[in-house]
Amino acid sequence: MAASIDQQFIEYIVKSLVNNPDAVKIERTIDEKGVLLELSVDPEDLGRVIGKRGATAQSLRTLLRALGTKNDARYNLKIIDTGEPGDRPAPRRDDKPAPADDIADDDTPPAKDEPADEEVVEEEQVEEVIAEDEPSDVVSRTRAELADLDDLDV
Repeated sequence: MAASIDQQFIEYIVKSLVNNPDAVKIERTIDEKGVLLELSVDPEDLGRVIGKRGATAQSLRTLLRALGTKNDARYNLKIIDTGEPGDRPAPRRDDKPAPADDIADDDTPPAKDEPADEEVVEEEQVEEVIAEDEPSDVVSRTRAELADLDDLDV
């Protein structure tokens, strides 16, 4: 059976993207929903066909939609994963849990000892905290910043 124009079209595009063009296979079936093209490639080339965040696969589907408009047909592209799970490297993940301070939850109210965003922190409180830990030039810069903030109309 000769390949239809839609099969040839997708096959040409995909074969020019992958490293192993001989492994590209397209199965074509027709049902009540339209034409289904099932694309299978070498497991090494699967990422190339899908692309970052599925961009390449979405582009292939867009081109098929354009072809379907011309041919009065509805096309669906299904990319088949033929590789075993052990064939590809496992996704990277951090073994260290994120520190609790880095996790921000906007719905939780501030702790009692922490001022809310809307509350005004007294200048003396800031100076006391900074004076305990930091050199005096930081204190003077902080005073200047606070003075600038006091001038703002909020």
